[in-house]
Amino acid sequence: MGGITERFRVVRRRLRGMASAWAGASLLAIGLGACVADQAAGPVTPAVVRVPAEAPRTTGRERAADADHLKLVASFGGEARAPNVMRLLTEVTDRLVKASERPDQAYAVTLLDSPVVNAFALPNGRLYVTRGLVALASDTSEVAAVLAHEMAHVTLNHATARSELELRSALVSRVVADVLNDPDTGAQLQHQSRFALARFSREQELEADATGVRTLAKAGYDPFAAGRFLTALNRSTNLKTGSGGTGEPDMLATHPGTAERITQVTRAARRIGAPGIGADDRAQYLAAVDGLPYGDNPRDGAVRGHRFVHPGLGIAFDVPPGFVLENTRSAVLGTTPDGNRRLLFDQIEAKDGQPLDVALKGSWNDALDPAGFETREVEGHPAAFALSRGKDWTFRLAAIRVDDTTFRMIMAAKGATDPDPAFRPWVASLRAITPEEAVLRPLRLQVVQAGSTSAEELARRMAVPDRALDRFLVLNGLERGAALVPGRSYKIVVE
Repeated sequence: MGGITERFRVVRRRLRGMASAWAGASLLAIGLGACVADQAAGPVTPAVVRVPAEAPRTTGRERAADADHLKLVASFGGEARAPNVMRLLTEVTDRLVKASERPDQAYAVTLLDSPVVNAFALPNGRLYVTRGLVALASDTSEVAAVLAHEMAHVTLNHATARSELELRSALVSRVVADVLNDPDTGAQLQHQSRFALARFSREQELEADATGVRTLAKAGYDPFAAGRFLTALNRSTNLKTGSGGTGEPDMLATHPGTAERITQVTRAARRIGAPGIGADDRAQYLAAVDGLPYGDNPRDGAVRGHRFVHPGLGIAFDVPPGFVLENTRSAVLGTTPDGNRRLLFDQIEAKDGQPLDVALKGSWNDALDPAGFETREVEGHPAAFALSRGKDWTFRLAAIRVDDTTFRMIMAAKGATDPDPAFRPWVASLRAITPEEAVLRPLRLQVVQAGSTSAEELARRMAVPDRALDRFLVLNGLERGAALVPGRSYKIVVE
């Protein structure tokens, strides 16, 4: 579980700049240990686009061992069971391969059972797309734009080039520090190399964008789909973080800003032709995604109404007013739209017979205010409370033992504001659930036809915890105030 101070730093970074997926997830190296997913599913054979056996391999590498592939897939929660979507991805990839700069390259496509919007490629030609990304796209051409971008990373050998740059930078720093006995200069060179690597990665992304747009158009798809998907991704990110902007740019970010990328891919598309060229194959896409699971897998925890229910842990709690939750494998994270309050819910280890206040203190890296310690029962469960005041944040903490499991609940408020008024009711809402409550129906996409209905009317049918209209608009690539076209199909989320 680690130190909570560092976790909240991660939470702040994640909730400020969660332009994941295509804008932050072309993970071209094998090391994917930082990737997590909250879904699970049984194994499904990935779709393989086949080429003649005698065709040369551009990467010069054998396919990753099945064991390594399974470990990677498991880190994202398994493979999604969605035959129609897999068929679509296979057809799209086959079409893109024929139009790519290296039609001899073989690819294997895997659909990951994760609600996170994400896609990446490995140097050996394995492509990975999450069902969260598929759900966000509005048509086949947008999914094709993502796949064309990832394929470009493979054909351009970006992973190999980056690995060589990393090794060369590390070698120079080590020689200066160890061999020449100049650790200060070695550290300075290492710091400079981080900026060089970040700049190199951003240049790779822009290069993959340009190549991807050309491949997209050559395959007969709408080249403007790349810009549309990046726009949807940006809107989805802002919706999730509750902000109206993308935050300050990070000089060490491995991807360019989304606005810059939208400008670049739109410019590349205009060089090919005017808007309206190429196919979007929207009907094919909607037929494939109808019924696709949406959001968190219920057995791993999900928000239903104003409650968070986790059948696997056998608990539930009320979502504090104003908070938007993100459910990960190791913790439930939350933030308010203004970013001034955060929360975290996870488990901590407590030895047999260890007092809860000792266990809570041992799980926290920063100093605790002695005046904030308190032990009492919460809904019949033993609990310990603590207070921590940092330079920029004030934290309220609690450890609660439910049966044999110790849960930790933390709420932070920016500055000297005490989060206790919202923290106490949140803690008091934690309770064990009944077997009947543990049965949650998964959310899924449903494709419906619009009659004389408005976007607001369809949004009211959405089974989402908040901002139903905004979510409906983002899912369908619509702007606020846009009129629905009678007889046209749209996606909604239902239980």
